[in-house]
Amino acid sequence: MDLIEIKIEVHFWRKIPDILFAGDASTDLTNCRFCEREMKFKAFMTENGVNLLEKRFLPALDKMGKTCHIFLTKDHLFFLHNLLNGDGVQCIAQFRIDVLFDDYRISSQNDDRIAFSLDVSLLYRAVKSSVGICTEFSGGLASNRLQIKLVKKLPANCTQPMPFLTFETKGYKSAVIQDVPISKPLSRSQIVELQTALDSAQDLPPTLVQVQDPNQLQNFVDRMKHVGDVLNVTISKHGDLQVQISTTLVRLGSEFRRLSVIGEKSQAPPEDRNLSAQARSERAIARGDAQCVQVSVKHFSKSLQCHLTKPDSAFYGIAPQGACLTVIFQFLVPGTRQTDKSISLHCRLPVLDPGSN
Repeated sequence: MDLIEIKIEVHFWRKIPDILFAGDASTDLTNCRFCEREMKFKAFMTENGVNLLEKRFLPALDKMGKTCHIFLTKDHLFFLHNLLNGDGVQCIAQFRIDVLFDDYRISSQNDDRIAFSLDVSLLYRAVKSSVGICTEFSGGLASNRLQIKLVKKLPANCTQPMPFLTFETKGYKSAVIQDVPISKPLSRSQIVELQTALDSAQDLPPTLVQVQDPNQLQNFVDRMKHVGDVLNVTISKHGDLQVQISTTLVRLGSEFRRLSVIGEKSQAPPEDRNLSAQARSERAIARGDAQCVQVSVKHFSKSLQCHLTKPDSAFYGIAPQGACLTVIFQFLVPGTRQTDKSISLHCRLPVLDPGSN
């Protein structure tokens, strides 16, 4: 029986940054090799990988910003927001290759590293659509594998081939191809710059406090985001986290005490027990046992969207000299209390004030 091929291009005619390429819906598939002598990427997505992206990570990453970089190496895939432009919340999601892919093949002249940018919403729609097609055609992903690869195609009415990230599913009677437009892959010097920024973004604050229930923070920000635009965040080595919004008319805040601490820690003096939260934080800062920074309420609220990835807890810390506010999300191996080292996610929020030690 003849195989019917269905072509779907995930493209919407709206304004897209210049770094993204737009293609026509009539895609010529005769030219499907992507810089064959320079770089190749092809893999089959695992069922667990599809579920991770579709149901947890892509919904969160879509809310972090319209565009992001995808960085592929021999061992990991990264989703990177705002690492090169330094504007807004930096978000770094990292996956070990075997979590997402089977039969993973990558090669390039840049030490087998490939990076490009794309519209996250288009990627999200392509993955959701592919899952729906797999389910409709063959009853699930297990019997209909989803292939992902880089290709270069010549769209109709265009004179230059354009790069795409292509998703392909094949059933008994049909094949469905979805193309997501991407930027021109980064050059060697740009990949070095991206790697340097990634290495820098991995630095940990000296003190991290653990928040088990993010809903309390979410509820506070939801109530207070119309009160002011600036949020004061104080973190102490005693395990205290304070968030506060102040205006000329009102000061509102919330405090989380005796949280678990990783890194540098100390005991609060007994004489501080009966003081107000404001007084305790001021004394801790004066002793060098706490740091305080100001961040945008909008940025803080955006970082909370990462809870759509369903982490088991979150750690908050302030970088030395108050350089940024860092939020690290912890994922546990299901059924255990062990950290799942195959997945990581963290955000770095720019500060509006240098902070105080």
